[in-house]
Amino acid sequence: MKVLVPIKRVVDFNVKIRVRADGSGVDLANVKMSMNPFDEIALEEAIRLKEAGTAEEIIAVSIGPQKTQETIRTALAMGADRGIFIHCDDELEPLAVAKLLKGVVEAESPQLVILGKQAIDNDCNQTGQMLAALLGWPQGTFASKLVLDGAAARVTREVDGGLQTVILKTPCIVTTDLRLNEPRYASLPNIMKAKKKPLEEKSVADYGVDVASGLKVLKTEDPASREAGEIVGNAAELVEKLKNEAGVI
Repeated sequence: MKVLVPIKRVVDFNVKIRVRADGSGVDLANVKMSMNPFDEIALEEAIRLKEAGTAEEIIAVSIGPQKTQETIRTALAMGADRGIFIHCDDELEPLAVAKLLKGVVEAESPQLVILGKQAIDNDCNQTGQMLAALLGWPQGTFASKLVLDGAAARVTREVDGGLQTVILKTPCIVTTDLRLNEPRYASLPNIMKAKKKPLEEKSVADYGVDVASGLKVLKTEDPASREAGEIVGNAAELVEKLKNEAGVI
């Protein structure tokens, strides 16, 4: 089985986001970037499938500016076999990303595409679903457990009411949730080996996709500061404030 793992380069989750003074977006100058945490989980799951003898090859693919190659090298150091880098300096919408990934899927013919349920920079939670729709493949989203059995994938999904298990015929799309696994760290020897693993560079034009944005961000703002809490003397006073001031009961 060939597994394709799309990954995204985002601001590291430990970094405090700074909004530009003019509100035109997030300030990325001198900011640490890393692999999207949900995509790390997807890659870890693909590596475990290979270690179990279920998967034969793992391909990491990413779209972005030149420095995105660093993120792909991290994926190769973690255990991916080869990488595909699609060079694009524009900010892409999920649909454009899904169309580019569709081109990669058609060229590589994987039996499984596994990716994070969302990116932590825009929180769109759309790319996996759009890719499944474009390909006409079954999808299992928000996966907390994945078991492959022959030509079928059993996916346990996290839903509002608890857990739901679906059985998908491969090829299929799976998007990962936080509780699927704990990603490993790349060891120093594997980091050195990753430098010799193949990394193919492509362009948007190679896939014939129009990536022009149909949306315009008008303004980016910091979230409103939380107001200080208030200590009440007893339960009766709390109920009175919730009823008359907050209006929640």
